[in-house]
Amino acid sequence: MSLSGFARGGAVALCIVLVAISGCRSNRDRSLQRQGPEALYTQAQRSLRAYDFNTAIKIYEALTARFPFANESRQARLDLIYAYYRAGESESAIDAADQFIRENPTHPRVDYAWYIKGLVDFERTPNILERFFRVDLTERPPTTARKSFEAFRTVVEKFPKSDYAHDARQRMVFLRNRLADYEVHVASYYLKRGAYVAAAQRATGAIEQYDGAPAVQEALAILIESYERLGLKDLAAQSRKVYEANYDGSVREARAENEKRWWQIWR
Repeated sequence: MSLSGFARGGAVALCIVLVAISGCRSNRDRSLQRQGPEALYTQAQRSLRAYDFNTAIKIYEALTARFPFANESRQARLDLIYAYYRAGESESAIDAADQFIRENPTHPRVDYAWYIKGLVDFERTPNILERFFRVDLTERPPTTARKSFEAFRTVVEKFPKSDYAHDARQRMVFLRNRLADYEVHVASYYLKRGAYVAAAQRATGAIEQYDGAPAVQEALAILIESYERLGLKDLAAQSRKVYEANYDGSVREARAENEKRWWQIWR
């Protein structure tokens, strides 16, 4: 067979495959249109359990669009949040979670919507590879970390008996440390440039908002130095007393030690 003949044969085969696929899709769409809410939900669940998230999303969307007031649709909206999340459709997952929370504020599983919302933004934070390659996390504005922290805090504070409260609390600790690190990074930046008032304000914010984070020690050290540079001796002395009551070593040692961040396990 000549090359041109082979090419024509390949084109014909490709057309046959495309027609077959199109036919399958048309048949599947017609099948979805004929099914009731219970059957659609069962089929979507089957796809979800099989990790076929894209198919599950399509069926859930069909279910909620055709039968918006069916009992299955309310559960489908929760499952759809998870399906979007697992399919990597972050914005769709957030939008679906927000809509569910807005429309069902007293639903017994609204805590799940808050949890998945927090999880989506949590996974937008720098990952282990970025930490391994020594990317300085403190230099990144933690916008998604703040959103994630607030969503998890809602789960922990409003739904303390939730099945997701324990995991949400653990993730909040990580995020608290991440947010405190960024505030201290900004405070240190201001201190180095002689903006002592701004440095003191950022350090104070880190101390008040993220109590317990490793970076609070450095925040106190920055606060003491900022007050001293501003000539506020009484405030500097008070801050130094707080430092000495909570930490060993000198303020200068704390600044040097905290150059190793809590997540930099390789240093």
